[in-house]
Amino acid sequence: MLSFDQCADQYVLALSPRDAIVGLSTRADDADSRLRGLARGLPRKRVDLETALAAEPQVVVRYWGGDPRLVRAVETRGVQVVTIEDAADFHGVRANIRRVARALEQPGRGEALIARMDARLAAAAGAWRGASALYLTPSGVTSGPGTLVDAILRAAGLRNAETRPGFQTVSLEGLALKPPGTLVLGFFDTFQLAGDSWGPGRHRVLKRVVRGRAAASLPGALLGCPDWGAAEAVALLAARAPR
Repeated sequence: MLSFDQCADQYVLALSPRDAIVGLSTRADDADSRLRGLARGLPRKRVDLETALAAEPQVVVRYWGGDPRLVRAVETRGVQVVTIEDAADFHGVRANIRRVARALEQPGRGEALIARMDARLAAAAGAWRGASALYLTPSGVTSGPGTLVDAILRAAGLRNAETRPGFQTVSLEGLALKPPGTLVLGFFDTFQLAGDSWGPGRHRVLKRVVRGRAAASLPGALLGCPDWGAAEAVALLAARAPR
């Protein structure tokens, strides 16, 4: 099994027998790679045709890694390529797990992973009792209906304050004039690691709004991929609900 990107790494590490993994992406041990501990000792591979063929994989797993020409070239040479799809809810995550597990001939591991995810969701369900919250990233982006973040909020019993569908930009002026009662932050840990001195995330207005209003700060490793990390984010949110 060969992975073409960091999101695919999570699936391969979770579902494939270790001795069947011939390569992971070069980002498999980055700070925002959730299963980076399992990546230790496994080979990292560049995403190009020569490297992919030299690794002799039976299956390549990808989310965004590898352009269409590379994917076609790999498939032409008899390698199965399974693509992880975007997921707007946990049904989509389950479908992804089953798709990859089938390709890796590990359906049992896939169902066990889904069972653990569903148990986490069941334990967290309704924790916030319908309280309203706005999701916010350091770049000033929020997520409305039709996104996995919206599904995370709802699974924890929160009502999404953003009613516009998809990903939207929130103005600093709007936040300052009408700050939300509760904020759920996302990717602020990776933003701090990057040391980026630009962007709304370091603006004093945003810092003032966030202070005292942040119910939780969800790590980027739980949000960056359409996988079961989203259920871990739900559990983290539920643990911060008022008792």
